[in-house]
Amino acid sequence: MIKFLRILSALVLLGVLALLAFVFVPVQRSAPSAALPADWKPEPGRGEYIARASDCVACHTGPEGKPFAGGLAIASPMGTIWSTNITPDKATGIGTWSLDDFRAALVDGVAPDGTHLYPAMPYENYRLMTEEDIRALYDYLMHGVEPVAAQAPKTELSFPFNMRFGIRAWNWLALTHGPGFTPAGKSAVEDRGQYLVEGPGHCAACHSPRTPLMAQDGVTLGEKTFLTGGSIEGWDVPSLRGPDSASQRWSMAEMAAYLATGRNAHSTANGEMGLAVEHSLQYLTDADNIAMAAFLKGLDGGKVDLPQSFAAPGPTATPEAEADDAGRQTALMLTEAKPDMPLGARLYLDSCSACHFVTGKGAPGIFPELQGNAVVTAAQARPLIDTILHGATVKGTAKRPMNLVMQGYADRLSDAEVADLATFLRGAWGNGAGPVSAADVAQVRAGH
Repeated sequence: MIKFLRILSALVLLGVLALLAFVFVPVQRSAPSAALPADWKPEPGRGEYIARASDCVACHTGPEGKPFAGGLAIASPMGTIWSTNITPDKATGIGTWSLDDFRAALVDGVAPDGTHLYPAMPYENYRLMTEEDIRALYDYLMHGVEPVAAQAPKTELSFPFNMRFGIRAWNWLALTHGPGFTPAGKSAVEDRGQYLVEGPGHCAACHSPRTPLMAQDGVTLGEKTFLTGGSIEGWDVPSLRGPDSASQRWSMAEMAAYLATGRNAHSTANGEMGLAVEHSLQYLTDADNIAMAAFLKGLDGGKVDLPQSFAAPGPTATPEAEADDAGRQTALMLTEAKPDMPLGARLYLDSCSACHFVTGKGAPGIFPELQGNAVVTAAQARPLIDTILHGATVKGTAKRPMNLVMQGYADRLSDAEVADLATFLRGAWGNGAGPVSAADVAQVRAGH
């Protein structure tokens, strides 16, 4: 018995020592993924371009705040996480950080004092960035950004999420891929697109599903769940894989136009994707947006036929699209407009058909298609309900400067009427999605 107790005590002591080591032993920082000369300098403009491609300003700029000064509230299942100041201010920003400190934050999620960053910072993806781009980004933030003295609110999550040492264990499970980029080697263009999608663009942060531990389930090309769709705050994020995905149904010119302008002949970008276009994608070169489109097209064996250009400037005249086989019956019903039409169809004629037409095809490059639209047919109807209630805005870009605005109908339609309209949209033109109830609408209207 005494021998057993001694063994048990020894095991408990070892467990305590292991826990103490886990909490207090410093994290090993990842080494640079490439050895560059000590005097290596990025070419002019490269760092700012990488900051755009990585969409740093979107998260690190608070409402009415100065660029990169932090203070944006980021909702998470654990609570609100506040973005930090990444200007070179020495007191409140990153002005005292070394290149090694910066790399550790970007690829390991560890601050200079050893504090683990919450994975709202997509270091799962940024760790795939090249050493050249990491150094260029560091150089830009240190020398090309104005220092701003602004202390971001402190993130204070409830127990146990406030115990940041637990993120160390999370990293062991989530960071299954080493730092640096490994191209698939299909072509120079597709490899460039792969890099932008996997690394700086961190597309998997939204377009890949999450594991039960909220890690990205599919970070790189070799994982079968990569870019197969996700969910953000009740909004379904569409899959970019498979024959029914936009990347396969759209031409490469249409995909590149969507990335650069937030609109094409089929759809418009709203929500988080709209922000990505506004702050990041519109500033990429045509060659890079085409490269991303090429990579996405080639993911599942689609033909990569590089366009010479996309989103040509100037006025364009595009004929109204005719109803296809799947939508012909709905278009005919709306055209005939018989008095016994369902209420949802009558509401559509009254409020929607002037822009989206009886065919549900919309106006190319202006008003999106409703037939096959990912927001309309999503498993979660909340985004569609929210759009009907509160409208939507697509910000202008360099190639498409006009702002597009859809009005909301919260003051005009009751919960039951919005439900009827949404149910009609989800079933019309062959969409085949499920119905919406007045209770669903009431919940969204109340902000839940």
